[in-house]
Formats: sequence, C-alpha cells, structure tokens
Amino acid sequence: MRILVVEDDLVTQGFIKKGLTEHGYQVEVASNGQDALFQALEMDFQLIILDRMLPKLDGLTVLNTLRSANKTLPVLILSALDSVDERVKGLREGGDDYLVKPFAFAELLARVEILLRRQPISASPQSTLIQAADLKMNLLTRQVWRAGREISLQPKEFQILRYLMEHPQQVVTRTLLFEAVWDYDFDPQTNVIDVHVARLRKKVENDDLPPILETIRGVGYRLVDKTTS
Repeated sequence: MRILVVEDDLVTQGFIKKGLTEHGYQVEVASNGQDALFQALEMDFQLIILDRMLPKLDGLTVLNTLRSANKTLPVLILSALDSVDERVKGLREGGDDYLVKPFAFAELLARVEILLRRQPISASPQSTLIQAADLKMNLLTRQVWRAGREISLQPKEFQILRYLMEHPQQVVTRTLLFEAVWDYDFDPQTNVIDVHVARLRKKVENDDLPPILETIRGVGYRLVDKTTS
C-alpha cells in the first residue's frame, strides 16, 4: 500500500513516515500543497494524509482539486484547527476523516487502517460483503446476517456494527466510535453510544446465539468471535 504524507513540519512528517514504514506501508512525502497535488495526480496512491495548513496551496485547495479531478482515494486530514466548524468544513470538502493535532500515532494508524479497508463498491458482488466471526454484512443492500439469520438494523446500529466488524477483536473506544458514526466531537456526558449498542446487542445476541459484543468497562467495545471456542 502506498501512502502520500503531506506535512510541512519536517519533524511531524518524519514521525509519520517512520511509523507507517515500520508497519509495512510504502510512504512518499510532500512538504507543500503544490508538490502534493502534482504527486497525487501523477502517481498511484491508496491513501493521502493531508495537513490542513500548507505553503503554496492549502490542504483544502489540494483536496478540492483532487475531488474535481475525480480522484476518489481516501484522504485523512490533519489539522490543529479543532472546532466542529473546521472539522465539518474539511469533511464537506471531500475529506474522509479528520484528525486533530497533536495526536497519538496509534490513533493515526487505526484511522489509516480503517480508511484503507473502505474500498469503493465495484461490479463484483463480493466487494460489497464484509464478514467477521459469524456475522456477514452487505454494504450495498445494507443487509446483515448472523449464523445465517437476517437481522434488521436501524441506520446508526448498522454503522456501529460495520465499524466494529472492520475492527474485529480490537477494542474500539467510545470516542472513535462516536466520531466515526456521528461525525462530531465526543461528549463524555452522553450515553447515546451505550443506548445504541444495547439495542444492537439485543438483535445480534438473541435466541441461542453466544455473546459477540464485549463491553470493555470505561473504554469501549470489542467484537469477539466466541463461535469457535
């Protein structure tokens, strides 16, 4: 997988490149928007990590130009601008995710992995299907099955389950889940995630099916496979 890292701060750029390279990614870099746009249009990348504030061309101009050129590869925006308005602006310009500086590399890596798993739907029926444990999900028809039984889910329940299925066996924090499904800052006082997960759990763990959604107290949730135990 080839990733373009666009960051004018050379320390941050080197930090990201080193970490991604250690995890097996091929990384190219650019330090300004003009070079980034040229590389993104001329070379084949699977993902772009794009700083919001850049010399020569700012990040949103680069992003808007790429989308106008029908470049649909995922773009993760990095920015020190952490207001909801700025996050929404970045996403509306065509960003697929938005990570506020400073950030932990572990979170950056997790977001990169998620975005790389989200391949565009092609003519092949198999490309619309994802599977984890004994769960199957059709992203095109929005159907879900567990152990061969179809489950009817509400839109938010579907999005939550999809996110968990994209991270099987991994602990997903409430913050990441909230940002992925609701697209705005996490309010630690809200219990909206717990309510939706409780409803989702009733649907996927009913009858004689073993538990599959594990609550990690004070942290978040994990999709586990107990069907093989």
